[in-house]
Amino acid sequence: MVKIDLKNAKRLVGMVRACEVSAVEVVEASLSRIKKMDDKLNAFITLCPERALSAAGELDLKLKRGEQVGPLCGLPIAVKDVISTAGIETTCGSRMLKGYIPPYDATVVVKLKEAGAIIVGKTNTDEFAMGSTTEFSAFGPTKNPYDLSRVAGGSSGGSGAAVAAGMVPLALGSDTGGSVRCPAAFCGVVGLKPTYGSVSRYGLISYANSLEQIGPFACNVDDCALLYRCISGWDPMDSTSYKDPPREVSWTKKNAKVAVPKEFFNGVEKDVARCVWRGIDALNDDGFVIEEISVKSLEYALPAYYIIAMAEASSNLARFDGIRYGLHLKSGFRDWNTYFSRCRAEGFGPEVKRRIMLGTYILSAGYYGAYYLKAQKIRSIIKSEFQQIFSQYDLVAGPTMPTPPFKIGEKVEDPLLMYLIDVNTVPPNLTGYPAISVPVHREDELPVGLQLIAPYFCEERLFRAAKIVEENLRR
Repeated sequence: MVKIDLKNAKRLVGMVRACEVSAVEVVEASLSRIKKMDDKLNAFITLCPERALSAAGELDLKLKRGEQVGPLCGLPIAVKDVISTAGIETTCGSRMLKGYIPPYDATVVVKLKEAGAIIVGKTNTDEFAMGSTTEFSAFGPTKNPYDLSRVAGGSSGGSGAAVAAGMVPLALGSDTGGSVRCPAAFCGVVGLKPTYGSVSRYGLISYANSLEQIGPFACNVDDCALLYRCISGWDPMDSTSYKDPPREVSWTKKNAKVAVPKEFFNGVEKDVARCVWRGIDALNDDGFVIEEISVKSLEYALPAYYIIAMAEASSNLARFDGIRYGLHLKSGFRDWNTYFSRCRAEGFGPEVKRRIMLGTYILSAGYYGAYYLKAQKIRSIIKSEFQQIFSQYDLVAGPTMPTPPFKIGEKVEDPLLMYLIDVNTVPPNLTGYPAISVPVHREDELPVGLQLIAPYFCEERLFRAAKIVEENLRR
């Protein structure tokens, strides 16, 4: 019997194409692994085994007939439960949307199917992607495959854990302020936040439109790059999608320079800093020039991010009124205002309510200029500073997260502590630059991620640099 390694997507595609193993067998292996592991991990909210096996059977018939198949041929894939999937329940990790079955696929889902991937289920997430641990999911927290007492990160924690545990070779998440890179770092896998506009957001249920981007998870850099290339590209259904992005300038590692902002290490635990410098030193050993710099505006990135994100969340979630979308309560209410309030009180969890209230306050008369407008000005300053950095350097490097994965429940009662762990991941979302998290810990350590940031539409540069780190640390 051929061994099916669900942690190597490229190898699996080659085996399916060569008919060494069938797509049905690969999907069955994935579903079997999910059945074995997910009671412990809680990585999935919804599974669709019948659909997956049917799609795999159709793909096997295509292969037998010699028909053209895509680059993800036969690969089981998990999709974060904030991305629309036709005919498959999509809850956003919330009671508000429990039972909602979308009538259409997100553009990234259409592209996955065209590439031959097979969706096996929808993964757990903080409610409406608002959180960094999945502890704010209405369906309970996802646990870390390395240590079940620790968080898997968030908000795309289900996708990160599913890949790390070998339940699927690839997964999709969404990244608003680090929600792909955080679980990638905490679960010891590779996660990419692409350039804003390089991947269609059509079908992504919005939290903060100007910040969020769909991104891939994989166990290694090559597989992450494979998935990104399949989902990226212009989409006429998304007005933020770039039709003709600038081509990446020809780039070689010879004399390539990497900037390491000192501010990225403020408050970072010593063991995390040690692992991150191992990754940076691996680049240095391979010929990269490493220089420490200072980026003063980073001090204001986190408060600016949360002001903007909460304001946009307040606006986006106003649509869930108990009439057009979401939870419907029984009649008997005297007026619409009471009904509206009760639906939202029962449908939303504590973190979503907190962000809606703060966002509404930020946007209210008299406070818009004091908070939201200032945050947008800071955003412009940070963007300007990064543009200056990329005129002199090829990459920016630092820790993805300031700590290893912490215990479940450790920070959930203190919102400020929870928000602070996003301190290094929010700058790429504010500026739109692409960023990747690649593991740099040793096998006997808790996972730690190195974050690399590149100029706009330079994802290939990120993959090449991350691959060097990956290969050098394996030696």
